[in-house]
Order: sequence, then structure tokens, then C-alpha cells
Amino acid sequence: MTSKERFRELFLSQVTRPGAGMLMDWLETTDFFEAPASTKHHGAYPGGLVNHSLMVYDYLIINPHAAGYGMETRTVCALLHDVCKANYYVKDGTRYSVKDSLPMGHGEKSVYLVMKHMDLTDEEALAIRWHMGAYDDAFKGGSCALGAAQDKCPLVLALHHADMLATQEEKRRTPAGGLL
Repeated sequence: MTSKERFRELFLSQVTRPGAGMLMDWLETTDFFEAPASTKHHGAYPGGLVNHSLMVYDYLIINPHAAGYGMETRTVCALLHDVCKANYYVKDGTRYSVKDSLPMGHGEKSVYLVMKHMDLTDEEALAIRWHMGAYDDAFKGGSCALGAAQDKCPLVLALHHADMLATQEEKRRTPAGGLL
């Protein structure tokens, strides 16, 4: 089974709310399944974004801090946290660079793009919005909202933790140059 097939199967079998099919149809019109996860760090190869999303899913479903949330919520957060990276990278020779046609921020953009097709719960929106944790530009700029979101919703830290575990695992697996 390819990564795209696994993503599609997990998403469509576990996300049953209105708009899920429309969101999947929209993803199919983007480069989400062929895009890298980053320009030079984790998953910097074609298909790295979908592979990263699946690895975040694998870590989030076993995270004890996410145990109080249903599989649909964990699936939505893990598989869609980086939707903002669809149609975000362009290939320059052998490297990728960023070409952001909707520069509204990382987590914010993912929430926005998902909610164009399907509703999110408040907790899902918070987790996706703040999945970058202390690496988020708003936090680095002095915003106190990350701490408030983590206090309000354990899923925020659980998704961030799953994202960091996946990122570190990918960096260990990926040789210099980004290709597996």
C-alpha cells in the first residue's frame, strides 16, 4: 500500500463528519501527496509531507495525553496538521524552496484550509493551530496564547509531541541531501 493509499484509507474510514469527502477531493487537486515536508530538514523529498503526516498519526494514536480524544479527532489533527504545506514548495533544480501564495502563518493556515471544507472542534483547531509549539512565530514573538491553549487542551501538547517525535525520527532516517 502506498503512503497516499494509507492516508486516504485512514482518513475516509475514521473521519465521518460532513465535508470530509470534499476535503479529500480538494487534497487530490493539490501536491499534498507529492510535496516534501520541508525544504532541507525532515522529509525533504517528494512524498515527504504525506509520510510525515502518517508518522505523526502513528505517534499521536499511542500518546497517552491524547487518549481522552476519539480516533476521529486524533486522525484529523495528525493527518491534517500540515495541510498548509500543500502547494507551498517549488523545486529549484535539486532543492525545494518556499512559494507561499497564502502567507497567513503555519498552523493558522492549516486550520483555515481545513475549515473551508469541514468543521473542526475547538480542541482540534487549537491543536492544529499550535502544533509547532515554541517553534511557532507568534510564540517567538511573545504571544502567551500557546501556554493558554496547552492549559485548556491536552491535545495541543500531544500533537506537538507527536510532530516532534516524527520529525526527529525522519531526520535520523534521512541521509544528508534529504532523499531516502
